[in-house]
Amino acid sequence: MEPSSTPFSSRYADLQALWSQWQPRPEENDQAIALKDFDHSAKPFSKGQGKAEDKALVEALAQELDGLQNLFYADRRYKLLVILQGTDTSGKDGTIRGVFGGMSPLGLRSVGWKAPTEQEKAHDYLWRIHQQVPGSGEIVLFNRSHYEDVLVPVVNEWITPEQHLQRLAHINDFERMLSETGTIVLKFLLHIGKDTQRQRLQERLDDPAKHWKFDASDMRARSQWDAYQQAYGQLLGATHKPWAPWTIVPADSKTHRNLMIATLVREVMSNLELRYPPGDPDLQDIQVE
Repeated sequence: MEPSSTPFSSRYADLQALWSQWQPRPEENDQAIALKDFDHSAKPFSKGQGKAEDKALVEALAQELDGLQNLFYADRRYKLLVILQGTDTSGKDGTIRGVFGGMSPLGLRSVGWKAPTEQEKAHDYLWRIHQQVPGSGEIVLFNRSHYEDVLVPVVNEWITPEQHLQRLAHINDFERMLSETGTIVLKFLLHIGKDTQRQRLQERLDDPAKHWKFDASDMRARSQWDAYQQAYGQLLGATHKPWAPWTIVPADSKTHRNLMIATLVREVMSNLELRYPPGDPDLQDIQVE
């Protein structure tokens, strides 16, 4: 084990090598990547002992993350923004429940992004995003994100290719500013296959408890699958930066998805060398009766 030089690397060489395999390659920087080169059905972080064992690992990691979050909130030197991006049914809600659901709500919140309101559309597209980024000691989970603004408008041709490139540059500058002012930006693309999405959308239609999650626009987006895959490839190549790297998470398996993300969030938080603030010396001799 060697010390990590950045929050976005592991102290363990084998884990670091595995992690790197699921990130855009350095030679692809600023160039579109092919998502088809990343196997959405793979389980690279699984220990190979079966689903029950992987679930047990997720539960253990969730408890560890709860402790780290308590320390993170007390330390107050950092802010953590976790971005969960992916197509419909890729598991953003499930990740929040499975990985972060056991954390204390103190210093933790999630933001689900929908289509912008009229007030939000009256400002630049990052205006509403900036209002929701974490404060000191806070962990914020983005369920979708500002990356929707280089997906939906691109696929539907609402913006020009020049505006697309301009927005990618804006996002890089925005995330760099966040990083340079104490925010750790950790980005996960939940990568599922087209057939997995078909099954999950059908489950939403067939299950009364899930039917409310289905929207007619889901079918339109599904018909644009190839265009979205291409748009994701473009944003991954253009916005995978040292200060805000992407990790592609094979997410056909819900358990593996949670295991991989929990493992990497734990690594990032452990790299911060978090500490409790010193106690008030005037209180050290007080005895509570």
